[in-house]
Amino acid sequence: MPLAQDLVLITGGTGHLGFRVLVDALHAGYNVRAAVRSQVKANAILEAPSVKAFSANTSQLSFVIVENILEDGAYDEAVKDVQHIIHVASPISAKTEEIFQEDFDSYFIQPALKGTLGILKSASKVTGIKRIVITSSEVAIIPWKEFYQEESGIVFNDQWKTPLAKAPYANKFEAYAASKVGALVATEDFVKENNPGFDVINLMPSFIIGKNELVTDVKDITSGTNGAALSQVLGVKNPYPNPSTTIFVNDIAKLHVLALNPEIPGNQSFLANSEGIKGTTWGDAIDIVAKNYPEAVAKGILPNNGFQPTKSTLIDVSRTESVFGMKFQSYEVQVKSVVDHYLDLTGKE
Repeated sequence: MPLAQDLVLITGGTGHLGFRVLVDALHAGYNVRAAVRSQVKANAILEAPSVKAFSANTSQLSFVIVENILEDGAYDEAVKDVQHIIHVASPISAKTEEIFQEDFDSYFIQPALKGTLGILKSASKVTGIKRIVITSSEVAIIPWKEFYQEESGIVFNDQWKTPLAKAPYANKFEAYAASKVGALVATEDFVKENNPGFDVINLMPSFIIGKNELVTDVKDITSGTNGAALSQVLGVKNPYPNPSTTIFVNDIAKLHVLALNPEIPGNQSFLANSEGIKGTTWGDAIDIVAKNYPEAVAKGILPNNGFQPTKSTLIDVSRTESVFGMKFQSYEVQVKSVVDHYLDLTGKE
């Protein structure tokens, strides 16, 4: 349990994962300072049902405005007097359709490096910070070809290392993966070279699936990683396979908060993925929906006639589950969470 005075700075609190981390940190008893880019973002958090329902102590949640997280010293004020940092924010926009190959380095790689190093440098300027938990990704340690293209049969774990691929990158997804590799390497080098007063834990989730409470318009519900699970239920036929890796948003959020526990040694990384080594079969969403929502399917509310192929990517997360004492929830739980949200937003439960 956290000490009553423990203050944790959380970045990215208006994102899919970051919001759930913020709510879990409040329920765990932490005082939370949320770094947001505007007061409008802060208001969105305050209006969310999970936050409005949390009335135990209204002074437990505060905000700090950080308009541009890539500016030098962006977090210098935000880190003052905090004991912990959970850094979920990403400087990369999700709207990457118009990014050209020659811009991949400046759009993906450099912002990822600057964003991660920026908060580490700000934290190093103050005393009293015990730990920084950083949201990394499975692609930070799984080579790109094995992750998305080749079924090598290799079982990857959190001790795996992959070198930073050099430009040119074939597509924006490979560039994104390289940015995560670069950010992880930069973090590890920073700790080794500077020996700061805090330690770091990198958490490496797979595709995050589950209700995004801050989505209040049904047209936005398939944005982000939730789209891969839900779109097929809504009739989308995607010919391109996704790696067999998913994690429930509630589980990976809980992991971020549990990672603040000083009994878990720092300066290490943990993978998060569900359904054992074999992982998720994305197309199982069709059977899950047919079983759990037969009336909605019969009425055509859920067409349930699309498809999403799966590419096998094998991951062993047994060490994570053992260290944190938790079993990651199933793909069925993940799908039902998103479908329930969809039906709630459409008013067709």
